[in-house]
Amino acid sequence: MLSVPMSTSVPIPKSVLYNRRESSIPLLIHGQGVFLFEVFTAPCCFSLVDSAGIQGLSVEFTDKGVHVLNQQTKEPYVDPKNTQGLISKQGATYWFSLDSQNQRIQAGIGEPRVETAIYTYTFPKEKKAFLEAIMTIVIPTSLKTLRLLRDPITSKTPLHVQNTHALTMMDIASSSYLPHSHLSDVSQKLYNCISGKHFVLDDADFPDFSRAIQHSIVTPGLWCNKKLQDKSREFNPDVPNLLETYLRITLNENNGESPGIPYVMEIWPSGHYSPIHSHSAADAVIRVLHGSIHVSLYPFLCAEKDGVEPFGSADFHHGDITWISPTLNQTHQLKNVKTEACVTIQCYMYEGDDDVHYDYFDYIDSDGNKKQYEPDSDMDFVAFRALMKQEWAARVKPVCCGCFPCW
Repeated sequence: MLSVPMSTSVPIPKSVLYNRRESSIPLLIHGQGVFLFEVFTAPCCFSLVDSAGIQGLSVEFTDKGVHVLNQQTKEPYVDPKNTQGLISKQGATYWFSLDSQNQRIQAGIGEPRVETAIYTYTFPKEKKAFLEAIMTIVIPTSLKTLRLLRDPITSKTPLHVQNTHALTMMDIASSSYLPHSHLSDVSQKLYNCISGKHFVLDDADFPDFSRAIQHSIVTPGLWCNKKLQDKSREFNPDVPNLLETYLRITLNENNGESPGIPYVMEIWPSGHYSPIHSHSAADAVIRVLHGSIHVSLYPFLCAEKDGVEPFGSADFHHGDITWISPTLNQTHQLKNVKTEACVTIQCYMYEGDDDVHYDYFDYIDSDGNKKQYEPDSDMDFVAFRALMKQEWAARVKPVCCGCFPCW
């Protein structure tokens, strides 16, 4: 499991979405922020300057590394461990973090987080005023600004979400969990819908729901078993792959606020997995309703055969809740590594400043090609639940041999 030691619990940062080129961009708060960008030509350069445009930092990304200079004195700020800069992988994005409060600058590839950093430099404390005076990013046309975050990269962000009533003082001190109040406003809405004690798979009306799903998966001729076989070409029409399938059971309808129907119960048989994919820069909250799921996190969606290596992984078990933001946890692969089926509830919603509403999930197929997947529904939840009840009631019960557990 990905460790998340932190000195303080941090909220998901506020941000401004650009998706266009700019000649200069004011920081949301002077002296701090994260600049996310794409590179069109190498090397690439930009500056972070004070209100007069005189003092600040000159930043250059090359294929050899990240180079930062004092714009006025030309003093270099060298990270001796930095050996990487621009890379040739398709889909690569980059970030630069300014942190005047901790007198630190960082740079990285992919998602803006500690795990993807390739350059770090810490200034002496007397340089705090110099860093606090920085107010603007000046960029050339060779860069495309993707997003500007308000808060700098400081420490690892927990992947597991916990609600107020379950949090302890030790949880906050060790940052074992992300408090649900630190989710974005959009994600908090989703969290509040699916985190309640009655939002469960096996309820009093159908206590065998999870067993019925497992029975349907493993029994030839039943709905889950047949549907999974039908979907074996979903992500690669030319080469069927039964293991690269999962079932999408939708709750209600698409109301235009999410990529696909916002609430989806996903069923992951043992050994099954998703392609590496990203989630339309949408917010999402995911809860495990049954079993467990293994998640591998990637810095960006790489459209190449050999791709990129994951920077971390985590396991989520029954009752666990995790999250996705437009900038964090976006690109991942899910796999059920256990012997029983896993069932999750996935909830998606666009942020208020998203004026694109990209209706697809992008994924990488077995040949390394980037493809679009339009979220669909294998069946409505109410109809699926009724069908599972019917299949479960009609099952042939074996003669009891005295062992436990029995049917």
